[in-house]
Amino acid sequence: MLNQLSNATRNHEAAAGSHHYCDGTSRRNFLQIGTLAGLGLSLPNWLAAKRAQADEGKPTRETNCILIWTRGGTSHHDTFDPKPQAPVSVKGEYGVIDTAVPGVQFTEILPNMAKELKRFAVLRSWNPKNGSHGSADQWVMSGRRFNPAVGYPTYGSVMSYHKGFKSAMPPFVQLGDQVDHRFGGGTAGLLGMEFNPFEMLADPNAKKFDVRDITPPKGVSMDRVQRRRTILAKIDALQRAGDLQPAAFDALDEHYKAALAMITAPETKKAFEIEKEDPKLRDAYGRNRFGQSCLLARRLIQSGVRFVTVTDGSWDTHQNNFTSLKSRLIPKMDQAVPALLADLEERGMLDSTLVCWLTDFGRTPKINSASGRDHWASAGFAIMAGAGIPGGAVLGETDDEGGRPIRDEYYSDDIATTIYMKLGIPHGLIAHTPDGRPVQLIEGKPIREWM
Repeated sequence: MLNQLSNATRNHEAAAGSHHYCDGTSRRNFLQIGTLAGLGLSLPNWLAAKRAQADEGKPTRETNCILIWTRGGTSHHDTFDPKPQAPVSVKGEYGVIDTAVPGVQFTEILPNMAKELKRFAVLRSWNPKNGSHGSADQWVMSGRRFNPAVGYPTYGSVMSYHKGFKSAMPPFVQLGDQVDHRFGGGTAGLLGMEFNPFEMLADPNAKKFDVRDITPPKGVSMDRVQRRRTILAKIDALQRAGDLQPAAFDALDEHYKAALAMITAPETKKAFEIEKEDPKLRDAYGRNRFGQSCLLARRLIQSGVRFVTVTDGSWDTHQNNFTSLKSRLIPKMDQAVPALLADLEERGMLDSTLVCWLTDFGRTPKINSASGRDHWASAGFAIMAGAGIPGGAVLGETDDEGGRPIRDEYYSDDIATTIYMKLGIPHGLIAHTPDGRPVQLIEGKPIREWM
């Protein structure tokens, strides 16, 4: 079952020989009903982390987070920081519309976000200080500039590391695969693979939605899982008496128990039963992968997941920027994000759930010859809602071309510090590299206007 068994366990099984059951299943893979490899976990570490958190018994603020990551670099000019007085070569093809906050305008392709502005805040003066893909995923999603010698962990991994498990569900889940891992973006880095996200690649909008590594394969019922567990216990009882490595058997049993705890837990099955949602609510989020992923993110938070990253790709609009945004990219965001915020608020969850929309960087003030915008390293936007973020706050300003912040400038490490403070993570949190060197994970300042 487990692709990441400890070396001791592997050696023990090799020495003991292969123990097959009547259906041809060996002891090693007798519980082959899905693997925890998707969690990025080695189960000894998974269990150790779980125990350590339980043993600490420290009261912490139970604020969770949903991070929306639009991979590629979403244009700030054509969304939340329009420049209607600029030349067409800068302002682009879109007009502007008024928002729920007097004096604040968005582009015309964001009617729902404009109407719901009082539920979220916009930072117009983010300076990413970077215009490269890959390193953006690392820097923006950790708050620490890429360093080849130190793998700085992403927010969800730090949340998992510091706060641990609330239920059998993993603390950190990523929906979709639109994160660039080349420089360690979206991963646990120096914290260790046990704090990587559970990556769920299945499309929650699919008619037959199930989750690899969680749902038993066809033909394997939960009753059958229980029978196999009973068989394992009986065989172990016979083998233990003459076994020379009882510690290895004990560890293996813990692995199986941990896997079964997740696979058989009622909250696991319930979390992914998105088809049981009211069809009208599903329609409100949008019947597409991104919309249903946002709905699933809310369900996961309800089921004990602490941090969910919802990913969406193809935002690198060097060509056909305006057609791509208006027809394909923005409509799903403009529908799903307001629906998520409204849903969380109606359920009394918005005060305890931080929602963020982040992206790689901004895009160039000048439109290129392919009707696109290129990478821009000195201006962009960030959005936050919930957890005490002041709804309707539009912070900062860029110059007349949207090229650089001219007021209330903040950086990626400041966004990270704000996120961590909202989640109850101490600013002085220290982690250690594999060789024991201490590393401070948080170095920015909070966005004071949102605290």
